[in-house]
Parts: sequence; C-alpha cells; structure tokens
Amino acid sequence: MRKTIVQSLGILETERCSAILRTHFERAVAPAMQAAVDAGFKVIEFTLNTPGAFEQITEFSEKDDLLVGAGTVMSCDDAQAAVEAGASFIVSPITDVEVIGWCNQEDILCIPGTYTPSEMMQAHRAGAKVVKLFPGPVDGPAYLRACRGPLPFLKIFPTSGVTEANAAEFLAAGAFGLGFVGCLFDPGDLEAERFDAIYERGQRILKIVQQAPRA
Repeated sequence: MRKTIVQSLGILETERCSAILRTHFERAVAPAMQAAVDAGFKVIEFTLNTPGAFEQITEFSEKDDLLVGAGTVMSCDDAQAAVEAGASFIVSPITDVEVIGWCNQEDILCIPGTYTPSEMMQAHRAGAKVVKLFPGPVDGPAYLRACRGPLPFLKIFPTSGVTEANAAEFLAAGAFGLGFVGCLFDPGDLEAERFDAIYERGQRILKIVQQAPRA
C-alpha cells in the first residue's frame, strides 16, 4: 500500500537504511531483493534502469510491511510512472524542483540528489524533506559532519560510498539514513545468483545499523 510523506519519513527514521538494487542481471532482480527483505530490510528501492523495475515495485509494494521506492527518477513522467506502479518514495541522482513539487503535490516523499551545501539548501527550499548525498565524497562521514555543522536541520541520506565498514561512522556523523547499493548487492553475487551471500551480508549490515547510536 502506498505511504504518505509523513508515513514514509516515520519508517525511514525508524529503519535508518534502505536496500537499493541496480543491476542489469534481469534474472537476479526479484530473488536478490527478496534476499535483502528476508535479511530484515524494510525499506527497499529499485532503480528505474534495472530490468523490470516497475513490475518489481508493484509486486513488492503489495507487502504491507515494506516501504518501496523508485530510484534514478529523472523527470515528473518517471515519478508518475513509478507512483502508479506502487512506489511510496522517489529518489533521484539530481535535484529537479519540478519533480520535488510534483511529489509534494501527490503526497509522495521525494529524495533528490545533492552534493554541496548549496544544492542541499536548494532542494530543501524547494520542499524536499530528505536529501540524498550523491556522489559519495572522499571521507564521506567527515564531509557529512561538516555539512551538518551549519545545517543541522537537514535530513541527509548518503548512498554512494556507503559500505559495511563505514556505515557506523556515517550514522555517528548524523546521517538520517543510509542507502546500501553495491556493498549489499555485490555484482559478482548477482551474476552468479549467490543470493545466500546477499542475505548474510544484509544481516550483518542491519546489525551494524541497529546497534549504532542515534546522533
């Protein structure tokens, strides 16, 4: 069932992490994400350049205990198609004020991509409740902490550059949540269909997130 902005924010604040699947291995899409869900992920995202993304958004959004989103959304048309498929939140690598406005009008959480403090404020002023840190900077936790120093009200959600090794540091630096992409869905595991490895890695990652103090 599709969630409102308030509902999605509440779930993200509780879970503090998402499983983000981007792959061109079509056969791996559904079982790989299912492995992450079985490991305990409650927030999941299919990027729109993943084969069958809309179909998988529809299928997984029918599960009441999941918050399902669409990534790599580049336009209002992309956002509308994703929401019609069942997405409860929209993620983009860029800041498009039209997409942010459309999502707010439809009561859908929009997480635009930002890198600099100026871009973060632009997205915030356009109505974004959460901003994605993308691409991942060198020494991401330190960069995040520096950005939040003068802008502590921002809810910053890093994705690129987040790993199992630095997840706790990012959260300690004040990340609102973390998106796990290649470090969860290892391309080699996807190609070889080693979904048990994704499941085991997912459990380790979730344990790190759950044990990390809240900043």
